[in-house]
Amino acid sequence: MNPVAFSINGFQIRWYGIMIALGVMAALFLAKFNCKNKNYNFDNIVDTFLISFPFAIIGARAYYVIFQFQDYKDNIIDVFNIRLGGLAIHGGLIFGLTAAYIYTKHKKIDFIKLADCVAPSIILAQAIGRWGNFFNGEAHGGPVSYQFISKFPLFIQKGMFIDGTYYHPTFLYESLWNLTVCIILVYILRRKHDRGFVIAAYIGLYSLGRFFIEGLRTDSLMLGSIRIAQLVSLTGVIFSIGFFIYLKHKKNTNSL
Repeated sequence: MNPVAFSINGFQIRWYGIMIALGVMAALFLAKFNCKNKNYNFDNIVDTFLISFPFAIIGARAYYVIFQFQDYKDNIIDVFNIRLGGLAIHGGLIFGLTAAYIYTKHKKIDFIKLADCVAPSIILAQAIGRWGNFFNGEAHGGPVSYQFISKFPLFIQKGMFIDGTYYHPTFLYESLWNLTVCIILVYILRRKHDRGFVIAAYIGLYSLGRFFIEGLRTDSLMLGSIRIAQLVSLTGVIFSIGFFIYLKHKKNTNSL
């Protein structure tokens, strides 16, 4: 699979960057749609995005480099070369949401309400962005037989045939899971729920799928023998369950 889409005067435009850009555009389009439905100010989302997105990219790269520093210690300049991949979504979410929280607090915007509105957009961007991994030949799972991979479309088979071996298309599994979660979140958002319900559902559902899919991958960021993404995902699931228990307890208390 050729990771380069086309060149302009010798400068390569890679599919990885294109997929990220498409993910961002789709996310903003969905956010605008949800804002109309919820009568929410779309300008608040755009302004917050312009602040938080650069921090999300920095965080995604920093997170990846920290756990893969052995690959960069002899050539530090490569730390800044993100065109070949190496963006960790958990780092992006941590930095991006932190920047959004600080900005919304400064502007006196309800962060939780905004987060609920954009949660479906975040997971949609992730679903599209995973295809950048496909073109880069990364974020795949372990070896599989041709009989297994033959169940997938031909272009997936070709893309997952790397150095003479077929691999699990884990990027595809996560992309489809994320798209499913996006649909669920849009449905939840259209219904009346407590503040924080949608963003908590996003954290829980995404983390649940990522936990199992990460177990199939061969390029996981590791902390000793522990897969970092699985540890973070498990934390996300526990947080989400705890939040829903809190909401239920709050409702029961208020009904007394």
